Amino acid sequence: MGRRTDSWILTAQCPSRLGTVDVVTRFLKESRCYITEQQSFDDRLSSRFFIRTEFWPEGDADFDADAFRAGFVARAAEFGMTFELTPPGRRMPVVIMVSKADHCLNDLLYRYRTGQLSIDIRAIISNHPDLESLAEWHAIAFHHLPITPATKTEQEARVWQVVEESGAELVILARYMQVLSSDMCTRLAGRAINIHHSLLPGFKGAKPYHQAFEKGVKLVGATAHYINEDLDEGPIISQGVEPVSHADYPEDLVAKGRDVECLTLARAVALHVERRVFLHARRTVVFDR
Repeated sequence: MGRRTDSWILTAQCPSRLGTVDVVTRFLKESRCYITEQQSFDDRLSSRFFIRTEFWPEGDADFDADAFRAGFVARAAEFGMTFELTPPGRRMPVVIMVSKADHCLNDLLYRYRTGQLSIDIRAIISNHPDLESLAEWHAIAFHHLPITPATKTEQEARVWQVVEESGAELVILARYMQVLSSDMCTRLAGRAINIHHSLLPGFKGAKPYHQAFEKGVKLVGATAHYINEDLDEGPIISQGVEPVSHADYPEDLVAKGRDVECLTLARAVALHVERRVFLHARRTVVFDR
């Protein structure tokens, strides 16, 4: 039997103490809700507990989400537990930011079009005009917002305006080749995902894959993470790798690197929109699919 697509999602976290799993499962039983998937984690270093539960109510037509939330508030308060209830089939509104490289954008658009990602792309923002036709083909609003050092503050204000007016809950940096300001990182904390290559040893600057080729690397990879003020060092959601060999030339490394970037970013977005990621200080707790 395949996975149910009509499940509600309850996510919660609280300080570690006896009965944290029971408070969730007992309330669901009393509410006549059947658990289809459940994952939990207790961090013994920080004494913090995390739980994610998928469930479906017996007699869906009679399920009152507001009453469920109100009833669980009292139970959760005893544990200092914060929680979120997500209805089935909800598509998270997102804005995608991109520069000239189109591989990650194309991949996200395909997964969006075929229903593989539960997202609603409200707008695409780019500092270059190159991908406008791609956005138009998908009937998605395209905002060309060029940027220079002198106009960075003004450009980011316009970016924020698009995010706010579109109602986006997530911003995806699909190879957006600009460094966001500290103010923008603060505004988008926990709701913006970036993707970048991961090569060992690390190579920065121009043509990292060509540098990797010269060093004879045997792995190319990618890292998807939430943004913060530290460039490419935000809390990691997902990582991917692909083996390479002496027979792979720089263009082969670039091609394989792009594939890994697409898969890793799509995976991170899926984990986020399915409420499988908890921010935990500078780290994440990820309940994998």
